[in-house]
Amino acid sequence: MALIDLTRKEIHCKIVYYGPGRCGKTTNLIYIYNALDHKIKGKMLTIETKGDRTLFFDLLPLSLGKVNGFDIRIQLYTVPGQAIYEATRKLVLKGVDGVVFVADSLKIRQNKNKESLDDLKTNLESHSRDIMEIPIVLQYNKRDLVNTPIPTLTIDELQADLNKELKTVYFEAAAVKGIGVFETLKEISKRTIRNVITKHLSDR
Repeated sequence: MALIDLTRKEIHCKIVYYGPGRCGKTTNLIYIYNALDHKIKGKMLTIETKGDRTLFFDLLPLSLGKVNGFDIRIQLYTVPGQAIYEATRKLVLKGVDGVVFVADSLKIRQNKNKESLDDLKTNLESHSRDIMEIPIVLQYNKRDLVNTPIPTLTIDELQADLNKELKTVYFEAAAVKGIGVFETLKEISKRTIRNVITKHLSDR
């Protein structure tokens, strides 16, 4: 859950990028990090795992201004997508305030997308959290491959697989090119902050 620092007058919100291995979670965070001014971001920390990585950094989006006199500091995390790192994913989700689920548009990854979403639901439940009650945004990544010979999923297929119950907003993206990256971040930040304010600051 969000950390409210009364001394520094800051609210710390935790947003986790979730999804199957090699779907583009790390690419999203690296693109965001490299595009931001060093004055508003903390150091990026990396935990290497075999074939995957867990990344973390925080940022102070000055454009949001103050909320009830508090600055908003957002902590962005990725999780390793491979099945063997379930314990790490579960740990990273502890205290999460918002989720970006990054889906892979490659046809061959269709089942991996669905398995990863089920994994997200299960791991949230282990922390007594309901996926239907947490801010979540979907990102359909690798859309730049649609017009290539590589078999890709249609938006309708992705929606049927992943968004039938959630009924949340989605963004088409090509994270390696930065397309859709900040649009996704802006939307999940807005939803997460609104939720945190409603829960923790509405009576202040």
